[in-house]
Amino acid sequence: MQSEAPSLEQTPGLISLLAGKPNAVLFPFTSLQFTAPDPNGSNGEVIHKIDDDMLSTALQYGPTSGIPHMVEWLMDFQEQEHGRKKKGEGWRVSVTAGSQDGIYKAVQALLNPGDAVLIEKPVYAGVIPMFETLGCEMIEVETDPDGLNSLSLHHILENWPSSRPKPKLLYTVPYGCNPTGATTTLARRHEVLDLLRKHDILILEDDPYYFLYFGTRPRIPSYFMLEAQTGDRNVGRVLRFDSFSKILSAGIRVGFVTGPTPILDAMDRHTATANLQPSSFSQAVIITLLRAWGRQGFLAHAHKVSKFYREKRDVFEAAMRRHLHGLAEWNTPEAGMFFWQAFSLLFGTRGSPLPPFHTTPMAGRLTSESEQDGDSANIIRTKAFKNGVLALPGTVFLPNGAPTAYVRAAFSLLEEEQVDEALRRLSVVLLEERRSSGGLSSRG
Repeated sequence: MQSEAPSLEQTPGLISLLAGKPNAVLFPFTSLQFTAPDPNGSNGEVIHKIDDDMLSTALQYGPTSGIPHMVEWLMDFQEQEHGRKKKGEGWRVSVTAGSQDGIYKAVQALLNPGDAVLIEKPVYAGVIPMFETLGCEMIEVETDPDGLNSLSLHHILENWPSSRPKPKLLYTVPYGCNPTGATTTLARRHEVLDLLRKHDILILEDDPYYFLYFGTRPRIPSYFMLEAQTGDRNVGRVLRFDSFSKILSAGIRVGFVTGPTPILDAMDRHTATANLQPSSFSQAVIITLLRAWGRQGFLAHAHKVSKFYREKRDVFEAAMRRHLHGLAEWNTPEAGMFFWQAFSLLFGTRGSPLPPFHTTPMAGRLTSESEQDGDSANIIRTKAFKNGVLALPGTVFLPNGAPTAYVRAAFSLLEEEQVDEALRRLSVVLLEERRSSGGLSSRG
């Protein structure tokens, strides 16, 4: 009866005693407006007023899956952006309190304690506790500069013991992966999708950096788009997570999940018992802006955001070349906010290629105190910190906390002068480490 109540209350002539809602006449907000730039750059700052009907919606309890205007706009957007049909394909959209909220509820809906799951190696650190809490076995799939390694995935699945249930899902960040910065190529995406179809495995496509793509090549289709392009009627394998955090506001805490209706229904039931709904207030602000901008205005704004981060990346990489040449190795990201760099003194010899993204230090060649401690973590947490610079040691992105030569460096916030000084300070630390190890790992 509870789930039917909102529709029953619309019955003409009905006097409802159902709702336990506070009386809106006591809410102290009588009008709300905000300013935002014209995404096309022609009108400067524009005032956007939340109209009375939308304000009433914003201030009251709302539907678990999101306020109707918001859901409708997002459904239309996903249909156009990813080439999917709203009717006949069995998918819909639910609004979430950020994509992290959606991923957690999907994991809770789909997995049982002890299930095996496929994850990238290294993986976004925020999902590790989700799987650990359920006691899931995390099966790590290798990654490289081309993203998720389909050969590694093939090897895992083709050699899976017949006595054990196969993994239920694969979790991946295909654009500007956190932490590696890698964007999975189109060929890899096709290969991954084919393997998942063959072995009947779902894919959690976590794509918060989709709109932060600044590569020179055409945008690569999402898994959500690709699964419908093959002509296979067996759609419904992809659960896609989008976020407004990177392009509108991180604190507004609104994202959305797109995928098979039965899975979203299960997630909504979780929301109904955990936090009732995503914030109506936040949704009202966003949908007011989106309706004023339209799809093209939103995409124009997203393009400005990606251009901004491309410039940030270029500034950061130029400083890395000045200060870290011979001290660190990296690949240039085409999306996102991160460089994944390996400290040269922790791997290989002069002229060695960039190591695997999860590499451990060279056995038998660890001579300095930092290297003996196992990986980049000691260098960052002690010596770099003492010298006034911090980054995130790569070990936090590995479920078992294994040592690694890699470090994640974010380039989203710092101004050019800060970038230069941060990397200069890091270079001082690495040079001292190299000297203390007798220069055996020198690559300069």
